[in-house]
Amino acid sequence: MIDAGAAFTRRLLRWYDRSRRDLPWRTSPQRPGPLDPYHVLVSETMLQQTQVATVIPYFNRFIARFPTLADLASAPLQEVLRLWQGLGYYSRAHNLQAAAAIIVNKLGGQFPSQPAELSKLHGIGRYTAGAVASIAFNRRAAILDGNVARVLCRLDRIEEDPRILRVREGLWTRAGKILPRERVGDFNSALMELGATVCTPKQPQCLLCPVRRHCQAFANGRQDQIPAPRKSRPTRLLRRKTYCISWKDRWLIEQRPAVGRWAGMWQFVTVDAVPDRAAVLPVKIGPAVQIGTISHTLTHRRYEFAVFRASAVNGSRPRNDRPRLWATLDELDQYPLPRPHLKVVEMLKSQ
Repeated sequence: MIDAGAAFTRRLLRWYDRSRRDLPWRTSPQRPGPLDPYHVLVSETMLQQTQVATVIPYFNRFIARFPTLADLASAPLQEVLRLWQGLGYYSRAHNLQAAAAIIVNKLGGQFPSQPAELSKLHGIGRYTAGAVASIAFNRRAAILDGNVARVLCRLDRIEEDPRILRVREGLWTRAGKILPRERVGDFNSALMELGATVCTPKQPQCLLCPVRRHCQAFANGRQDQIPAPRKSRPTRLLRRKTYCISWKDRWLIEQRPAVGRWAGMWQFVTVDAVPDRAAVLPVKIGPAVQIGTISHTLTHRRYEFAVFRASAVNGSRPRNDRPRLWATLDELDQYPLPRPHLKVVEMLKSQ
């Protein structure tokens, strides 16, 4: 077990002060003063399952359009989803706006500062609550994301899979015990920064690590074997047929249900690809021609979209069992579309 005393903290924070990345949600000489908890919440929400380089432009656009909690709380959901478009895991956008609405409308705009209070908000779990409380308010709250778990496993030479519940709970306890009394937010940020830039999953740069003398994995030459690799699982493949149905210069799109994957977003007409069964479409169409195939991989499943192009039969009107409308390719920029359907738009524009 690591010696997480004053020397460990001092070395880690000295390195962080010298080497940390200049990120738009952090303070810097160009952005002095206290951190805005709203910015911390937005960044931590976006960073879930997403790399920093991808998040930066999304964060900047999001804050430019919704500079305050009140702006986000009162915004149309479609506009929020449109700005989130391409970032994935769209439930994060739903939850982020719901949390903003609670803070503004039920808490009088007073941002919760304790992890227990933050955890009551939509979409804020144990990690996000600890991150916001410690980074924005310097509360003595632990965090444990993938980077921190990897760092702790190597420091303590924990060779079991950190995704095992018992092991993960032990890591949470450990993360709490090593917290310093001061600069808690910087300490937590430093652990994450260390895991993201030095103590990386593959080929960790141990000779550049500021706390390598505290690392039992490095001392025993086990840093490349820790943590234990994730056991691969077969990923379920879901097949869909997507119909790009045109009428003059417009294309038929439909809104997805309010719950579930890509909730509330828009798509071209899409149905399950059931073999030997004719697709039930919302309008009558002429001959359909396949123009391509799009693959899309998520964490636990894969999608394959067979994309067809067809024209609507003269006078055919869409069924009204869900919101549908006709839009030109340029007008589609106004609607939030899942990434596979953004690729469909590109496909149509290239023809």
